[in-house]
Amino acid sequence: MSLSFEGRVVLVTGAGGGLGREYALAFAERGASVIVNDLGADTKGGGKSSAAADKVVEEIRAKGGKAVANYDSVEDGEKLIQTALDSFGRIGVILRDRSFARTSDLDWDLIQRVHLRGSFLVTRAAWNHMKNQKFGRIIMTTSAAGIYGNFGQANYSAAKLGLLGLANTLAIEGRKYNVYCNTIAPVAGSRLTETVMPPDVVAALKAEYVAPLVLWLCHEDCQENGGLFEVLRWERTKGHTVRQKNKAMSPEAVRDHWDKICDFTAATRPSGIQESLQSIMTVLSQVESDEVGANPTASAAATGGSAINPVMSTSLFTFNHTQCILYALGVGMSTKDPDHLRFLYENHPDFGCLPTFGVIASQAVLMEGGLSSVPGLGIDFTQGDSVLKLNWFLLFCSGTLRSEATVADVLDKGSGAVLLLDVNTYNGDELLCFNQFSVFVVGAGGFGGKRTSDRVKVGFPPNLRCISKLHKNRTSLLNAALYRLSGDWNPLHIDPSFAAMGGFKQPILHGLCSFGFAARHVLKQFAGNDPSRFKAIKARFAKPVLPGQSLQTEMWKEGNRVHLQCKVKETDVVVLAGAYVDLHGESDAPLENLPQGGGLQSELVFAEIGRRIESLGSELVRKVNAVFGWEITKDGKTAAQWTIDLKSGSGSLHRGAGGGKADVTFTVSDQDFMEVVQGKLNPQKAFFSGKLKIRGNIMLSQKLEVILKDYAKL
Repeated sequence: MSLSFEGRVVLVTGAGGGLGREYALAFAERGASVIVNDLGADTKGGGKSSAAADKVVEEIRAKGGKAVANYDSVEDGEKLIQTALDSFGRIGVILRDRSFARTSDLDWDLIQRVHLRGSFLVTRAAWNHMKNQKFGRIIMTTSAAGIYGNFGQANYSAAKLGLLGLANTLAIEGRKYNVYCNTIAPVAGSRLTETVMPPDVVAALKAEYVAPLVLWLCHEDCQENGGLFEVLRWERTKGHTVRQKNKAMSPEAVRDHWDKICDFTAATRPSGIQESLQSIMTVLSQVESDEVGANPTASAAATGGSAINPVMSTSLFTFNHTQCILYALGVGMSTKDPDHLRFLYENHPDFGCLPTFGVIASQAVLMEGGLSSVPGLGIDFTQGDSVLKLNWFLLFCSGTLRSEATVADVLDKGSGAVLLLDVNTYNGDELLCFNQFSVFVVGAGGFGGKRTSDRVKVGFPPNLRCISKLHKNRTSLLNAALYRLSGDWNPLHIDPSFAAMGGFKQPILHGLCSFGFAARHVLKQFAGNDPSRFKAIKARFAKPVLPGQSLQTEMWKEGNRVHLQCKVKETDVVVLAGAYVDLHGESDAPLENLPQGGGLQSELVFAEIGRRIESLGSELVRKVNAVFGWEITKDGKTAAQWTIDLKSGSGSLHRGAGGGKADVTFTVSDQDFMEVVQGKLNPQKAFFSGKLKIRGNIMLSQKLEVILKDYAKL
């Protein structure tokens, strides 16, 4: 039998969007008369508008339902209840849905006033009406921050847990009058969480999936009273997953499986927000793979589980010269330095991107989803590591890149957890660059996990006695505001109130902005501002920088690696540590994108050879133990020279003749070379026909297969 709310009057606060909107629509669809209350504030708590509430009322009425709008603050509880009495003559159900991000002031009194006192005022105004009619259902909305606490949210957590205490007392006092009160702690995708959740998680946690539980709790047949739904009695049930792939959820399904949902056999006790939310990812994975029932681990809110799998996100990043210039300005470049003009003026003959622009494409996938899979996750953006490795230098300054992010590992650091995130960025199907970020999650440690990972990209410890270069650069008060325009919209870098929550006296500079400063210092001192020399960079963010402070980069070079550390000059505090930049040597320029028209087709093959050497170099040296020289001709003239060294160290590929150290040298035209590697031209036939010329140890030509195999598809 379906659940009906005919004749019931329901007040939903915060009903202009998110969960509140879903509640209002669901109640109206089942016959309830709904008061749609919403101030119409934006996600930051500013402004006031009737548009949000009016739109929901229009939706309900368009479907034949009954609804009126109310625009009063919850602090005017009597007005809200009077709207219900004036419009429908009674009040039967109250749902409080109000989130922290929708308030405009973060001080303690305001949070308590809106969340706790507001709920008190609305409920008090309706209490006697409910008692007199011998029916009432009240739903309070708390959060994981209230249940478990959360770093930097003392005021919010206190108010949210206060709501639970209020609800429990109302449940006791209202029981004999058939007035029941329950509390929910939902996790749902909305306009407030879409900035911190991956898009796929936002889609999977639709607000409409919470509504069936709420409707059942508000129905006259439901005798549940004094419950907390995310957990009950501070424990989590094994529960039952009522959601199935491509099937709508219903309150009837919640009702029919209520005994399983509330069965505390083998219950668990989550110790924190992170552990509480791990289970959600497990159930979402089961739903998407259509495996619900194989391991039913829903909580009392129809979600649950005990493990989290790495979640991959994908995003597209479209850019042009504007983004390249904006990034250069964000990391402190200025027209005062004539060497900077090539990065700031799109018509400059050598115009190009700074090499560290590669982090911007990768951060798009993290900002759209990835660093925080759930709201309330205590990420400390001032700690962690960053690695950028370029396969090809970004020669073009416009296009669309695709980035894929994966969780490579999770480490237990005691006071927190470290998420190791790998991001590969592609131009078409070609890997352009690799980024690795390690992100510190406050309060998520102590779960008994490993402290180190073999997946971490590490460098060599610096030798502080060998400092050979020093570069100082004062940051601008505008740097944080400028840098965020490249896509990192974290309010920590612009909003004084938000920064104060993190314990900072003012907004801080982005860690990756300091990263960009240091990288261009190295580029100037050791690479003549030639971005094509740049190969890779790694840095650990040690301390934050305040806009306006001076950055001092100390550098020393060992081979093609430049070690560095970056300090705040005014305080002598190290802000980037354990850092290095790998440069291509003078004759070791990076492998460039294939030129458009008239270029050498063989460039692509040598690019692949370089990547193979980088990943399998030691193995190739063991198998080959030789140095190969290549002379590629076009139109009868030498067009390119390459040296493949598979004798020294872990192997290397150089552009150029290699100083005459080749054991064997091959001369071949660009076209014939491609036919050889694609298997269209037999190397022996090419040799005897004069298309392939060999100097030196001719027997080593037999080892060409080891180097050139698997390129038939090119």
